Amino acid sequence: MLKGKKILLGVTGSIAAYKTATLVRVLTKAGADVRVVLTPSALSFVTPLTLSTLSKHPVHSAYVENEETGEWANHVALGKWADLMVIAPCSANTLSKLVSGECDNLLIAVYLSASCPIMVAPAMDLDMSDHWTTKKNLETLEEKHVRVLPFGEGELASGLTGKGRMMEPEEIFDAIADHFDPRSKLKGKRILITAGPTYEAIDPVRYIGNHSSGKMGFALAQAAADRGADVHLVSGPTHLQHDPMVHRYDVVSAKDMFEKVTTLFKDTDVLIMSAAVADYRPATIAEKKLKKEVVDLAVIELEKTEDILAHCGAIKEKQLLVGFALETDDELAHARRKLENKNLDLLVLNSLRDAGAGFGTDTNKVTFVFPDQVREGELKLKTEVAADILDEIERML
Repeated sequence: MLKGKKILLGVTGSIAAYKTATLVRVLTKAGADVRVVLTPSALSFVTPLTLSTLSKHPVHSAYVENEETGEWANHVALGKWADLMVIAPCSANTLSKLVSGECDNLLIAVYLSASCPIMVAPAMDLDMSDHWTTKKNLETLEEKHVRVLPFGEGELASGLTGKGRMMEPEEIFDAIADHFDPRSKLKGKRILITAGPTYEAIDPVRYIGNHSSGKMGFALAQAAADRGADVHLVSGPTHLQHDPMVHRYDVVSAKDMFEKVTTLFKDTDVLIMSAAVADYRPATIAEKKLKKEVVDLAVIELEKTEDILAHCGAIKEKQLLVGFALETDDELAHARRKLENKNLDLLVLNSLRDAGAGFGTDTNKVTFVFPDQVREGELKLKTEVAADILDEIERML
């Protein structure tokens, strides 16, 4: 599957750089065409001769490669050449530059010129991997659709033991192979995902809404697209960006979302309702802005909105239905009732009593509620929770 694939490998200043020789070897053995770019710091850990011998191509590490002749490395051409750019290991220093755009070496210049997908395998010591700046930089890259491979765990160069190791070369190879030929059971499946809040108009100016950011739904859409699914994302109002491979439909109200979801549902394999849909809306929407001197806004008559999940649960045939519930008390009892009443296959339960879960955060803690069992998860990044949810869906498929 990698025969003829053009892979640009960036190597940075980390002790894990010695492992890149193995990575280059297994990639070329699989038929990939590999070019290597080293940062100046990487030269302290691995030699260009080793990697050029294994890749059968010159290794680049500086803009000007021959000062006497003026020969230079064309960073734009390298960035446009690749089918995939992989930075392994990616040090904390390079990670920061990928986010800030600080372009002080050839590798960053190539990265800024690349038009292909990007994958990074971070490597650093325990305290560095746990630092808030590192976590923020990794989250930013994922939001910008850079594939971030997870840290490995074990003994580190400092003598500490924990998270921070670069993934093993064989594991990175598998991630690259999956990129070009995903082996997920979601490949080719039509996945319908809802995200964000809905806004229910009071008048042309005011509305009833909630604090949902849409981050969980967008993380699910990205993760499903990465697994080769045909992803359709119905989003309430949010500033979040989506992967170009995702089909996005913007809606505002619960009624808008109901109409779009029910239109798409018939041809859907899996529906994941992660949107925070308003339960009620004003019974009457004023055509003009209501003046508080004229109208008593302390009392607004409400009516129930359309129940999208219940409707889809009633008409589903072979589709899998996944719902979300955010509760503040008696969480599990409410979740089980919702699972049964709406004919769901899985309910993902949040509790606002769990620190780091709920609206607006980059983390989440969920409990998986199935018809026959309950499994409680740990506090994780929403991108990691999205992967866990899709793993459960794959098992059900």
